[in-house]
Amino acid sequence: MELTFSGAALQILQSTGFSAINSGQVIMLGVACVLLYLAIWKKFEPLLLLPIGFGCLMANLPMSMMMSTDDGGLLNFFYQGVKYEILPPLIFLGVGALTDFGPLLANPTTLLLGAAAQIGVYTTLVGAVYLGFDLQEASAIGIIGGADGPTSIFIASKLAPHLLAPIAVAAYSYMSLVPLIQPPIMRWLTTGKERKIKMAQLKPISQTVKIVFPIVVTIICCLMLPAVTPLLGMLMLGNLFRESGVTARLHETSETHLINIVTILLALAVGSSMTAESFLKLETIKIIVLGLLAFCMATAGGVLFGKLMSKLSGGKVNPLIGSAGVSAVPMAARVSQKVGAEEDHTNFLLMHAMGPNVAGVIGSAVAAGVFLSLFGDPTAPGPESHAAIESVVQSMVQR
Repeated sequence: MELTFSGAALQILQSTGFSAINSGQVIMLGVACVLLYLAIWKKFEPLLLLPIGFGCLMANLPMSMMMSTDDGGLLNFFYQGVKYEILPPLIFLGVGALTDFGPLLANPTTLLLGAAAQIGVYTTLVGAVYLGFDLQEASAIGIIGGADGPTSIFIASKLAPHLLAPIAVAAYSYMSLVPLIQPPIMRWLTTGKERKIKMAQLKPISQTVKIVFPIVVTIICCLMLPAVTPLLGMLMLGNLFRESGVTARLHETSETHLINIVTILLALAVGSSMTAESFLKLETIKIIVLGLLAFCMATAGGVLFGKLMSKLSGGKVNPLIGSAGVSAVPMAARVSQKVGAEEDHTNFLLMHAMGPNVAGVIGSAVAAGVFLSLFGDPTAPGPESHAAIESVVQSMVQR
């Protein structure tokens, strides 16, 4: 049968994505463009939001087969790194190589500020249960309060993989908005006098202590919470590369090339999960709202505990450094410095804020380990234990 011009044109049109695109995909392409706009023109966490946005764009192009499981879709292969818990721990390896735990070791009491900031995680868990999420979903949502993208992805992939896309986007979006969200809360909860407090210079820490620290933390924390070993273990291994002095090449690779490559793969994998079917739901709006609540509560918790430490120390602790207890390193510490300098340009809080900031990294990983121990391992607490825990949370919600 002879093919007519109109028939050929129709056949070509039917072979394009235009013939298969639906309204949900159009909306998600718009969402992808918004993320790209925020990354490129507004410079909100561009190293993450740009590949996330472009991954979302490619995953929602009909007939592109980018996420196909049958035909070996490229983005599907990247997503396996999230599904099998490979990429988030590798990010933690790079973070460990970049992190100096010296400020925390010089002032160990700042560990309490990192712990206090985790209140955002637990209050959001209760809020998520109130909004109808089960405990596993609520745990994954609550980790957003730690302002730790890799940890949020790690726990979501284990406890609530169907919510991975909105949780990851919320976590990274609020991380990028740290300079906008935190300062109003910090100013509201502190007085001008408190913001002007100057802290004593930190004492130097020996190289031996810096080497022993990651080893001891790994042994103690991972024996207490085995589920956190992939994250915390890789974080401390990266830090040991940094501090040991005998692995310069491994340290350089971990903090540069490796973390850059893994960031691209992880961000594309997260973006690829943002399909219309998984993202355009009422649950997404709830998660975005809960994520903002988690982040605000974490900031407030750190600042309020900083005020308590200031009172108990006789005014030697500036409560602004408590806001750095979230694990957005080093952005949250820079915000503490900026708000303090607005009151007194001679006040330098950056190194003091780095203590609770790196403590927040450990704190969010430990919180994830607690949730995984309670809800992630079916051989640990059985259904009866889960039901008992859920009844406690429900009673808290009702009160």
